[in-house]
Amino acid sequence: MTGRKNMFLFYFSITLAILSSALYHFSARSIPSNINFAVSLVVTYAVAIGITILVTLLFPAPAGFAFEVKKLNWASFLLAIAIVGIEFGFLLTYRAGWNLGIAAVLVNVVASLILVPVAILVFKDRISWVNILGILVCLTGLVMLNWKR
Repeated sequence: MTGRKNMFLFYFSITLAILSSALYHFSARSIPSNINFAVSLVVTYAVAIGITILVTLLFPAPAGFAFEVKKLNWASFLLAIAIVGIEFGFLLTYRAGWNLGIAAVLVNVVASLILVPVAILVFKDRISWVNILGILVCLTGLVMLNWKR
């Protein structure tokens, strides 16, 4: 049973991330440009905190919320800064006229390329020659995305 549960989590988690990312970019691109983007983000985060509280109530921490908060490290705070940077960055990117598909792909590929040495040096991840070939394909794709017709 544990294997089936792990396989479900394996596929469910990546599917959730993919669908949420697509929904994220669609919604960010759909926010009217005549709305102050900071106000838009305040509403976005108010809704997000409501959903997060609901999820916390549905899946409570066994030792309690306060106990879990005490275990947090710097990464949770840095993640908050990164999330706000991503939100502001994409709202401004789309308002500046970037194409929905191009901007999302460009940002994700470049961010992934930046993370490769971090993954190797900090987290001791290993990459194969096939992974290196994939990275070269991504770089080729970036050139093709930005090719002037």
